[in-house]
Amino acid sequence: MTISQLLIEPFADDFMRYALASVLFLAVGAAPVGVFLVMRRMSLIGDALSHAVLPGAAIGYMIAGLSLPAMGLGGFIAGMLMAFFAGIVSRFTELKEDANFAAFYLPSLAVGVLLVSLGNNSVELLHLLFGSVLAVDLDSLRLMGGVASCTIIALAVMFRPLLLESIDPLFLRSVNGRGGLWHVAFLILVVMNLVAGFQALGTLMSVGLMMLPAIAARLWVKSIGALMLVSAVSALLCGYAGLLLSYHHPANLPSGPTIILFCGVWYLLSVLFGAQSGIVVKLLRKRHRAIHVAVK
Repeated sequence: MTISQLLIEPFADDFMRYALASVLFLAVGAAPVGVFLVMRRMSLIGDALSHAVLPGAAIGYMIAGLSLPAMGLGGFIAGMLMAFFAGIVSRFTELKEDANFAAFYLPSLAVGVLLVSLGNNSVELLHLLFGSVLAVDLDSLRLMGGVASCTIIALAVMFRPLLLESIDPLFLRSVNGRGGLWHVAFLILVVMNLVAGFQALGTLMSVGLMMLPAIAARLWVKSIGALMLVSAVSALLCGYAGLLLSYHHPANLPSGPTIILFCGVWYLLSVLFGAQSGIVVKLLRKRHRAIHVAVK
């Protein structure tokens, strides 16, 4: 098998090109959002929101079947409602926002699974939970492309206040910077990207392409621009590798979990060899300093 047959020819089929395009849109839109989630110490909140999308998507499925607009709208409304109620409870009680997200997303996931199970069709339930990136159609691509475009524009518009609100929210509040407004706008972006991703990766794994490359990027670079670039490129490469492996493997591996598995492998490699704070790099630097001190 030649390199061309291994790396390029699989994308001669339309479904593979659609799958690669969907991975590209998700990498460009979701990975930079994941960087801000990591900076704001909200990584698990992203996971909670991905689970909260399920009840709305299930209601959309019960009303209109496997209709992308209905399921997408239902998932968006469900995610925003959970974020709204978690914020309200945090405001009027002593519970922190992350605790409220954890409290809300577990019942939301249970309700979503029960709603889909009422239809007695496990195939659709698996489709909602784990997605099917090889079944992405033009309508899904338009949604993902639109969400990615909106995300890039929104991040460009609110980059400075969002960065300041992530690093020093007290200062932003002291200068009347409307930190709450930027927080809500950011949560909208998170939910939008999760809704765009559940068609390809499912509600349980759509957060993986958002968070794992962003977390790994922190181990390689420091600046915010480099973090966003490295996370987007690594998400795209993991998606490309996952599609190739699922295509060539004789067991017909599911593409979505394979993509997330590659993201996990990239994270583990980053933990070991990351240029900024990888374990091996830290040990080598420590040894180098010890030798330098001994020579002096």
